[in-house]
Amino acid sequence: MATRPVHMTAAGRSALEAELAELENVRRPEIVARIASTRAEGDLSENAGYHQAREDQSHVEGRIAELRAALRDAVIIEEGAPDGVARIGARVTVEDQWGRSTYFIVGPTEVDAAAGRISAQSPIGSALIGKRAGDVAKVAAPAGETTLKVVEVS
Repeated sequence: MATRPVHMTAAGRSALEAELAELENVRRPEIVARIASTRAEGDLSENAGYHQAREDQSHVEGRIAELRAALRDAVIIEEGAPDGVARIGARVTVEDQWGRSTYFIVGPTEVDAAAGRISAQSPIGSALIGKRAGDVAKVAAPAGETTLKVVEVS
């Protein structure tokens, strides 16, 4: 089965590794202890604590699997754009009818829209990829097409 690369910065990889360590070394053992404790209470069919612990275990195990897959397929990207071309890892400053905005184009595991970290697969991210200062990017948005003028790529 072929896997797709998961682009991320070195800091993004470190954050995923820290989350994985927390889940495997702290959360998982806590949940296992809760399951054992609630199992000892007797009848499991009406034991809400047991069922909640099992559901929490399912969520944690699912997230652990996601993190392991992302880290296994990680491709570390360098931050910046020394050639002035927007790509994953670049900061791009744009102007539109509302003013200036700066975006940091990242892979899907590092998205934080409030901090200006947008996915390369997002409408804005994909429209900016390959652009240079002075270029215009057309972004298809739910409210209609928006035009962004690229001011700087770094």
